Parts: sequence; structure tokens; C-alpha cells
Amino acid sequence: MATARGVGYLLILGRWGRGLRVAPQSRTLAALVPGVTQVDNKSDFLEKRRYRKHPGILHLPHVRLPQALAYAAQLLLLESAMPDVEKQVQALTNYLWSRHLPIEPEELQRRALHLEKKFLDNPDLSQTEEKLHGAVLHALRRTTYHWQELSYSEGLSLVYMAARLDGGFAAVSRAFHEIRIRVPEFQPQTLMDFGSGTGSVTWAAHSTWGQSLREYVCVDSSAAMLGLAEKLLKGGSEAGKPYVPGVFFRQFLPVSPKVQFDVVVSAFSLSELPSKAARTEVVQTLWRKTGHFLVLVENGTKAGHCLLMDARDLVLKGKEKLTLDPRPGFVFAPCPHELPCPQLTASKPLACSFSQDYHPIPFSWNKKPKEEKFSMVILARGSPEEANRWPRITQPILKRPRHVHCHLCCPNGHMQHAVITARRHGRDLYRCARASSWGDLLPVITPSECPPSPAQDPPES
Repeated sequence: MATARGVGYLLILGRWGRGLRVAPQSRTLAALVPGVTQVDNKSDFLEKRRYRKHPGILHLPHVRLPQALAYAAQLLLLESAMPDVEKQVQALTNYLWSRHLPIEPEELQRRALHLEKKFLDNPDLSQTEEKLHGAVLHALRRTTYHWQELSYSEGLSLVYMAARLDGGFAAVSRAFHEIRIRVPEFQPQTLMDFGSGTGSVTWAAHSTWGQSLREYVCVDSSAAMLGLAEKLLKGGSEAGKPYVPGVFFRQFLPVSPKVQFDVVVSAFSLSELPSKAARTEVVQTLWRKTGHFLVLVENGTKAGHCLLMDARDLVLKGKEKLTLDPRPGFVFAPCPHELPCPQLTASKPLACSFSQDYHPIPFSWNKKPKEEKFSMVILARGSPEEANRWPRITQPILKRPRHVHCHLCCPNGHMQHAVITARRHGRDLYRCARASSWGDLLPVITPSECPPSPAQDPPES
């Protein structure tokens, strides 16, 4: 099982941070982006690289499934001979994307009391207590989202594979890519995937760190899903040789609190839990089992983002039942801070989401490249002091003649809208901003005393 690493994560971050502190360029960058940021002119952050490869670039080109995985998925779906597969895939995709979190009992009770008071205050509705309760229940059914737990049979598991295997692989690959690019020294040996489903996390991790990973533990409550994931690993059969060695399947989380894994992942699984209490218990358990990185991924919706922010705050507050690992946690990505999410505290809350292009499994209805919209939070053990905290680009870059619009989540916990030009801010920053994309980091420093500026919509011209 998981073993202690010889090189601590803090030392890794320290070497990584010190590696960026080199002699400044003679061509000093501009001092200020008014009301937004102060340029990092203390170091040659380009390190003789081109602008299109500056150290804040994190986006991936079009992600493609490993050929062995795509072939196995096609083979399994072909052998199943399921009718109307395309319609089933589209229906499940729409359902999963539009799904809300289950309503909590306290909120349901509050709504019931509000409706009851509303009916009692209406003099035209003179009714008995039994009729009143019936009217309240009827109104609740009409106005409350009815959440149901999905039970994955063999058939539904195949439909889920056809609908979500490639998109889930793309989202998790993007999260792993950020860890690998920012901390290249990190070489994990063990990984645990909670809610492993079709096993896309295992394939993505193998594609990212295949040379160092020795053990993958896939946990899923559905026996049908575990069986499907194992078949995919064996090329679509039950007797083949696993493409990825060292993979173990379980229906329950490891019991021992002392067992930790270098990387722990939950991708599109927390939203499948029936209550906030269940999510809290799972997140605390996953964090206890995290040796270095906890990667949480959900749909790029408001519901998915809120769920991840709750998990983020739970870990940062550090209220655990058992504390065997005294190292604190911090946000590695995407937030450059541990403050409340400015997207949620804005007058019009928005989901903090990102996009990853990918080539889908080449089924008959999957011909064109697609885009996966997702939210993520990567939490790490240790201290963030040695890590460079550059602002995160939270929306697509808008390139205009001689200026660039960047929406940034800054280390001071505020959202800022920067309009960057070469004349005011220097050629280096302007070209770096123009070469950046949604989800990248912009190599600038935000003063903590900088007050937030009101966000404005960029011009359409």
C-alpha cells in the first residue's frame, strides 16, 4: 500500500519556487496594470522561452483517449447490440448536466412551513388540517427538485461509458497536467479513485505519470461499473492482460486510517451522494487518505462549483475526526488564495469553470471534436508560501486590436478585469496575455492592498 516518500512535498515546492528566481531582464516589465495588478519584474519569468510558452501556460491541446481504451469501448458497445444507443447517450448526458444537488431536510422543512403559512393567510382557502397538509405536499412536489440516486446496471453502465468516458478523461487529464507542469519533480507511486466508474481516472493518471505509478485503487459502489472498468483495462474482454498494471477494484473505501495515497481523486462522484452530511464524511475521509494531492472534479455548473467550494472550505478549516497527518492543506489550483470564492460572493454568482477540448470516442454519432466544461479544486498538503501565486484567468481571453481583456481571480481574493496594452504595460506582458487562454495563470503579482475594481463587460467591437 502507500509508503512515505523520501522527498517531502515542501522541499519539492521549495525547489520549484527557487527555480523561478533568476536574474531580472534588462527589459523591465511595466509597473502597474491600473487597479488590477503589479507585474512580476523581479525575475526573468520567460527564461528565454517564447511568449506562447510562458510559465503560466497550462492549457492542453485536444486530448485523445489512448487507442487501447477507445478500441475496447467500441468493442464492448458493439457486442452489446443495444438499441437506440445514441438517444440513450444523449438523454443521459442531458440528465447528468442538468442535475441539481439533493435538497436538505432542513430546507425542505423550511419550504413546507412557508407554504403552510401562505395557505393559512389566504382567507379564500378555508380547509381542514388534512386538506392543508395535502395542499402543502402537492405544492412541494411541484416546486422541489426530485433527486434520485442512479443505480448503474450493466446496460446503464455501458450508456454512461459511451456518454462520459472521453469527457471525464479530458477533464481529469487537464487537472493532472497542471500538477505535472507546475511540480515536475512530483512522481506519485500510489493513487486512489473514489467513484471510479469506467476507470477514466486510472487511464488519465497512467498517461500522465505511468512510469512512476505502481498502485491504483478504484473504489465504486456499483459492481457493474467495476466489472466494466476491468473489461476496459483488458481490451474489452474478461480474460485479457490488463493494459495498466497494478489496478485493484473495491466497493468500499479502505478501512485503515493510516493508509495514504500520493494522489486521491473524486471525479463527478460527490454530486452522486444523497446529502451534505454524506459529502462531508466522504471529503474528510478522502483528505485523511491524501498524502500529497486531493483532486476534485465536477460538472462546470453552479451546483458543481458550489459543491467543490464546500469541500474546499471543509478541508481548509481542518475539522477532522482523526488527525494522523498534521500537515495543513492549501489550495493548489485553481484558486490563488484560501479566501472565499469571489465568484460566489458577487452580485450575480457565476460558476468557476474551465474548458478542455478533446477528440471523442469515434462512435457513429461522435465525429467532431468536443469540449468538456468542468469545475475543479486541487488541494495539497504543506504550505503555499514557496509557490508562486499568479492570478488565474477565469474567462476566455478577448483579443482586440492592440489590447487584451483578461478576467482574473487574484491572490487578494478579488476578481479583476484587466485591459492590457503593449504601450502601457510593456511588450512582454502584452504578448504573454495575448498568448494565454482560459484557465492559464498570468505572471503578475497582485498587491494585497489593491481594492477591487468594479467588473465591466468588455466592448463587443
